[in-house]
Formats: sequence, structure tokens, C-alpha cells
Amino acid sequence: MGLEAVIHQQNYLLTINRHKDGEVVDAIPGVHVTPCFLDSENGVWVLYARFDPGTLLPRHYHTGVVHFYTTKGSWNYVEYPDDVQTEGSYLFEPGGSIHTFQSKEGAEGFMVVHGANVNLNEDDTLMFIMDAGWIEQTIIAVAKQNGQKLPRYIKPKAGSDFSDS
Repeated sequence: MGLEAVIHQQNYLLTINRHKDGEVVDAIPGVHVTPCFLDSENGVWVLYARFDPGTLLPRHYHTGVVHFYTTKGSWNYVEYPDDVQTEGSYLFEPGGSIHTFQSKEGAEGFMVVHGANVNLNEDDTLMFIMDAGWIEQTIIAVAKQNGQKLPRYIKPKAGSDFSDS
């Protein structure tokens, strides 16, 4: 078997440009999202997000790791007020971390998330679970409801089947 048997020849590059493809405004209130890669089967989501000044998200628990690179503005976790993330900051979060996102002045950033955010009410009861599938359903619904153009994003082929023999 030669190398050509395992090489996947692409007819085009899988690339997006948030300036060209746009974003979903208020995907959740105060958070504007450019989906980059949504893989609900493997639980991986890659987003570029803009957070309005004064954004406070629910306290949440991560089931997997998170990589977050801040490109503009600043934000921090309420639980870590002295560790403010600013433009150029990279944050790694291990699975199992729990915290509350806030941005007083507004922020933007790029995130790669494995797993889900388990969002909690003030009494630590379940509010909702946010994963790649939930994000996809939400941005589609919000874009449709508000007459926005849904940005294109990369989505691995869904479904399972036998490999060719």
C-alpha cells in the first residue's frame, strides 16, 4: 500500500475569516460569536468571541481543557480578581476547573474547548450545559430569529460507518 492510499487530497482549504464571514451577534446576551470549528461528536468547539463591557457569565465547570487567547480588552474570573487577562494573554484551564467570567471593559479572544461548560445557577444547581452541539443549535436559532447571516464554520462530517476495505 502506497502513501497515496492514506492521503486525503483536498480540493480547497478549510479556512474562514471572521471579518469576511461575520459573527452571530448576541449568541447569548452580550456575547458575539464567530464559530470556527464545531465538532459535536468529539466534543470540541473553537470560537472567536467578543464580550460587551459589563459581561458577567454564569459560574461554570469545565469537563475538559480550555485554551483561551485574549486578543483585545481585558477580563478575569471573579474568583481570581488579581489575574486579569489582557491582550496577548494565553490561559490554559484544566478539566475540572470552575469559575465565573467577567469583563468590565469588554474583551475579545480565541478559544479551543474540549468537552462542555456546565453552567450553574447561584445556588449551584444546573442552569444548562453548553457544548459544541448546544452552541451550533443556539447560533443557528439566534441567527434565524434575528435575521442574521449565519457565518460559515468547519464541521466534521457527521455519522459513523465502516471504513472501506
